[in-house]
Amino acid sequence: MAVKQLTKSMVEATPYAGESVAIIYDTKLKGFGLRVSKSTRTYFAEAKVNGKTRRVKIGTHENGLSAEEARKKAQALLTEMQEGIDPNARKRSARQKEAVTLEMVFQNYIEARKDLKPKSLYDYRLVFKNCFKDWKDKAITGIDKDMVHRKHLALGEKRGEAYANLAMRLLRAVINFAKERYAGIGDNPVAALSRTRAWYRVERRRTLIKPHELPAFFKALNAMEDKDGRDYLLLLLFTGLRREEAARLRWETVDLKARTFTIPDTKNRNPHTLPMSDYLFELFKRRNENRQNSPYLFPQANDPEKPLADPRHIIGQVKELSGLTFMAHDLRRTFASIAAGEVSAYDLKKLLNHKDGGDVTAGYIVKGPEELRSAMERIAGRILALSEESGGKVIPLQKSGERGKK
Repeated sequence: MAVKQLTKSMVEATPYAGESVAIIYDTKLKGFGLRVSKSTRTYFAEAKVNGKTRRVKIGTHENGLSAEEARKKAQALLTEMQEGIDPNARKRSARQKEAVTLEMVFQNYIEARKDLKPKSLYDYRLVFKNCFKDWKDKAITGIDKDMVHRKHLALGEKRGEAYANLAMRLLRAVINFAKERYAGIGDNPVAALSRTRAWYRVERRRTLIKPHELPAFFKALNAMEDKDGRDYLLLLLFTGLRREEAARLRWETVDLKARTFTIPDTKNRNPHTLPMSDYLFELFKRRNENRQNSPYLFPQANDPEKPLADPRHIIGQVKELSGLTFMAHDLRRTFASIAAGEVSAYDLKKLLNHKDGGDVTAGYIVKGPEELRSAMERIAGRILALSEESGGKVIPLQKSGERGKK
């Protein structure tokens, strides 16, 4: 160990060390030094941080760092160390944060979310793939608000405004998860969309099959060759079920004696038991008489062990036959719209399996399927009456023995 004033000329005149390493401390700035090995001369800053000696590498003379430049950097580092900051620990933390990529956090996020339904999991993965493929290897800390704004605008133009909002909500959730899971993650850059009011204003979809369109809808159902698909759409219309709930309905949850059926896994996690109207009972009974070797009421054509996956091809047939434009969820809105004129708001909420939303009194009222049966019957009667107006025709489900066709 030697003590000398570190200058450019002095460092250049210092020969490389042999097998051992030489340490030279500067006489002007305490803690500033030079480490000489057999091939490099490296500047460093050294001081105690919280009682422990820490040596921080500044740079090498061989890479063009002069003694005066190194002295200035050493002064800043020594000041930090006097304040109790360990620059080496800070560097390690920075490297660790850079190693935490968006894809890594996303995978950890979906693994941690044990409450996610298969459909939600599929949707999340698809959105991530479609929207953030170019960001998957980026450090989570490297995503800033400007990047978020640009991505949001680009997605709005390319995939639509609602989809852009959906993607940003997923990104917000993933980064919020990272803040809880990893140390040193700063503010969520997606929050800037709220502060700048940059979210797209997307009106909630309110489409449904209007009363005067029901005759055409039923006429198209009557003309369908796919009787399983027909029954699936009828179940949606006469119950207001969500499309996944109807598609995954299992025979083990159907009680023909009690004329009820149950959706055990719903959106709000509350099992949902519904009564069958007379019309629905005929549908269930006929399907039971002609049931396939499958646990599902609506199995896939090529794999009876799996439920109906995507009803778009079924809806496509009805669209072509009727000229109507609708989605599966529109049938839930149609059911709710018709039901609103036939039953109380409370009964409708129970039929749709909506949460009470803070209504304390409603929380004390418990209505089972029998109490809701008359409400379900009135709704079914109104749907059937509307379907017969303007020359419409009700599908005669009371006739059993028909074999479902695909």
